[in-house]
Amino acid sequence: MKNTSRAYLKEMYNARAYYLMLLLPVVLLVIYKYIPIYGVTMAFKDFNIFKGINGSEWVGLKYFKQLFSLRKFYQVFGNTLAISFLKLIFQFPIPIMLAILLNEMRSKFFKKMVQTVTYIPHFISWVIISGMFIELLSPSTGVVNQIITMLGGQPIHFMTDLFYFRPILVLSHIWKESGYDAIIYLAAIAGVDQALYEAAHVDGASWFKQIWHVTLPGIRSTIIVMLLLRLGNILEVGHEQILMMYSPAVYDSGDVISTYIYRVGLGNMKYSLTAAAGLFKSLIGCTLLLVSNKLAKMIGEEGII
Repeated sequence: MKNTSRAYLKEMYNARAYYLMLLLPVVLLVIYKYIPIYGVTMAFKDFNIFKGINGSEWVGLKYFKQLFSLRKFYQVFGNTLAISFLKLIFQFPIPIMLAILLNEMRSKFFKKMVQTVTYIPHFISWVIISGMFIELLSPSTGVVNQIITMLGGQPIHFMTDLFYFRPILVLSHIWKESGYDAIIYLAAIAGVDQALYEAAHVDGASWFKQIWHVTLPGIRSTIIVMLLLRLGNILEVGHEQILMMYSPAVYDSGDVISTYIYRVGLGNMKYSLTAAAGLFKSLIGCTLLLVSNKLAKMIGEEGII
């Protein structure tokens, strides 16, 4: 045991430069991720801003009971699930398809141009993007409604319509993030053994069959990992996007747990109630991650835990 410890310490000393490089990220992780976990105790206390967390009185599950008795909470929880699953169903496959199409392009110039055009939206803030969509979909000056009017239709108030608001959220998110997410799949495709493509070509496999039987199985593990991460964050629907785009007119279909916490917590100063809602959201996400990781292992994948 003593020899093992010495060998381990010697190995650490030889790799001291790497450990020093790792030190700063670990310190930042502890400061910004682990220390704030103590704040979840607010969910079990009658938090008073003047007394602080330590000085506030313990009330047990009072605010969880209060949370689950609110009819509004079930509405925002349903909205969160609906928007999350819409994004999962329609957005998750897009980066995979985009990466495959980019990989099949033979013109390097055109490939780089498409990559640049699809990556750029990721670096634009939701403040600007929301302004763009509001302007494009404006019932009076928006390009989309002008086209509808030219075709003989009536202007549509897209941003205040309960039916159209969710599709707008999904489409804008696809446009912003798909190009950037495709980078991961492009890297995975680059790691697929080229000999498999050559063998498939010799066997007479078409372009589509090569993708189906070589490319997709080759990046299956990456797809599974990305899906697990997405399921773990299923209740993180992008509150910044929704805050920038929604209004009281679409609260019934667009108000989600994150925006509800923001409005109630900061607007009405109900910190303990919103802490309970945030903890509930985290527990649901953790449970989904563990279950989906278990299912991934059952089908032969490594998972992430």
